[in-house]
Amino acid sequence: MTPREIVEELDKYVVGQSDAKRAVAVAMRNRTRRRRLPPEIAIDVLPKNILMIGSTGVGKTEIARRLARLSGSPFIKVEASKYTEVGYMGRDVESMIRELVDSAVDMVRQQAQREIIPLAQSNAEERLLEILFPTPTTYFSPSDPDSASLVADRDAANNRTREKLREQLRKGELNDRMIEFETADRSNPMLDFVGGGEMGDMGINLKDMFGTMFPTKTVRKRMKVGDATTILLREELDSLTDMEQVTRSAVELAEQSGIIFLDEIDKIAGRESGGSGPDVSRQGVQRDLLPIVEGTTVNTRHGMVSTDHILFIAAGAFHITKPSDLIPELQGRFPIRVELESLSQEDLRRIMTEPKNSLIKQYQALLSTEGIKLEITDDAIEELASMAETLNEETEDIGARRLHTLLEKLLEEISFMGSEIENKRQVIDKKYVVEKLTPYLEDAELRESAL
Repeated sequence: MTPREIVEELDKYVVGQSDAKRAVAVAMRNRTRRRRLPPEIAIDVLPKNILMIGSTGVGKTEIARRLARLSGSPFIKVEASKYTEVGYMGRDVESMIRELVDSAVDMVRQQAQREIIPLAQSNAEERLLEILFPTPTTYFSPSDPDSASLVADRDAANNRTREKLREQLRKGELNDRMIEFETADRSNPMLDFVGGGEMGDMGINLKDMFGTMFPTKTVRKRMKVGDATTILLREELDSLTDMEQVTRSAVELAEQSGIIFLDEIDKIAGRESGGSGPDVSRQGVQRDLLPIVEGTTVNTRHGMVSTDHILFIAAGAFHITKPSDLIPELQGRFPIRVELESLSQEDLRRIMTEPKNSLIKQYQALLSTEGIKLEITDDAIEELASMAETLNEETEDIGARRLHTLLEKLLEEISFMGSEIENKRQVIDKKYVVEKLTPYLEDAELRESAL
């Protein structure tokens, strides 16, 4: 996609913020351009990382997430404030690379398994048929001239029975029948214990290190055919998937196309706060983050991963601090800076109506499942946008997230009654909005706690 096409696609989901959209569109297009270069040049063309500056709820995360979906890139969102300096208990910055590679492995595995679903379904079906109607053992006696004919007749009858069961199985007529079958034992308390908790974040995945030391056991289970189908299909998909190839492809995909959205980067800017906890050394986290963003090699359970060409999109509100409070070296690794504007009343109105997944469309779809036709008039939408803008100005500015709270309060009674409502056509006008929400706007304590 060209930068213009990327922006047009982002416009379907995110209102306004054209500067940010143009910046991420160019960054994504440059990846395509780099892949067309000769290897000796491409290796030195590094991504231009982006720093988004703007209040919460203005679209920073949504822009990055939609960009990843458009490009088919592995994507993770992490919060800079969750990391601690090396030497302190907590998550180290390298864990974000491990998370990205895990995400890439999941993506590639799902793509690979989509191609083999027909074969896996066929294999799972045969296993189910064998459980439902085991193939009988027949013997042919050369000394008995009638033996061959009897065996042939018996095989033909068995095949007819088997095909009848296959037809019933495909129609779902056997889903409630109970069967017993053997399956791999996926539970291992010892491995779950040593591989759980914060171990994965610290890069000590003992489950992967010692998993091969414990032989795979099989267990006998009793369940309905419908439930067994899911388990057998999963086993067939796993057995048919070449995980070595998946891992190699995933590592390359993460290295060449990975996107890491580093939120709350403003929380690690500024002077040391002292004390203990996740922000015991904010500058220490910045120093640890620097080589990851500059380009280094990180050891993951899937092998060594280079971060040279991973795109980092950092974001922060910077209400208390400013970008210049970051250490100079880290500032230099985010050459593209864009400021996202606070949302106006018109922006808030458009957010409720224009995007493909707009809030009003979501509520209408949810209530339609119970036969309720929800209509919100234009003057009601304008009033909601006005209230949201007022609240953002007078209290903390949380952007479009304010609309979630207002709409939830507005439709609380309708959502609670649901299918019990006799009048299936519910019209929300300006008068209804004012009656329902004015008490919360006028009561200072309610406004702070509920909105």
